[in-house]
Amino acid sequence: MAALYLIPVTLGETPLNQVLPAYNTEVIIAIRHFIVEDVRSARRFLKKVNREIDIDTLTFYPLNKHTSPEAISGYLKPLEQGASMGVISEAGCPAVADPGAEVVAMAQRKGLEVVPLVGPSSIILSVMASGFNGQSFAFNGYLPIEQNERVKRLKVLEQRAYNEHQTQLFIETPYRNNKMVEEILQTCRPGTRLCIAANLTCEDAYVRTHTVKEWQGHVPDLSKRPCIFLLYK
Repeated sequence: MAALYLIPVTLGETPLNQVLPAYNTEVIIAIRHFIVEDVRSARRFLKKVNREIDIDTLTFYPLNKHTSPEAISGYLKPLEQGASMGVISEAGCPAVADPGAEVVAMAQRKGLEVVPLVGPSSIILSVMASGFNGQSFAFNGYLPIEQNERVKRLKVLEQRAYNEHQTQLFIETPYRNNKMVEEILQTCRPGTRLCIAANLTCEDAYVRTHTVKEWQGHVPDLSKRPCIFLLYK
């Protein structure tokens, strides 16, 4: 049966066989239509999956924050006509903190088959490695850019961690990671625990959990490294 396959991508330059099952390759090489966050990175990924794939015979449909709903509505025509399609994010699992969710929602509304494939999710991996509550956690995406609003948001998330016993996750643009940590350490209580997870599954992966007080003066340089920050009581 034709389906919309949600195809995970490696986090960084991790070898495929370390994080993706062989079954994914079988699915990928049979697909001719891909809905992708970035065409160039998708083409590189597909070549890593199988050098024999003829990229020029494939059709790519870009899906990002600039893609109109009208364009997205037409993307699923091959699937409606019986051809399987794939959704590829720039990194990790599509449709999780990713614009791919929009096309998945459309496929669900149309009653089309949706199949998520197994692969690395930095959100799940960071929760696993943090030592925080893995039964109740919330991914909050990016915090506000404006400093006062960001500080307010940090305080809200910290209070939620205490009141609801819920792990709070959020991310920042890599070049602003150091500033984010600085503000966390200035804003949160000394006993609040912070986990920093960077470059997960890569050779230089880094995951550490300490209290805010313990982190003071011991934070590594996180500039340009994809990170997830987790707060818990």
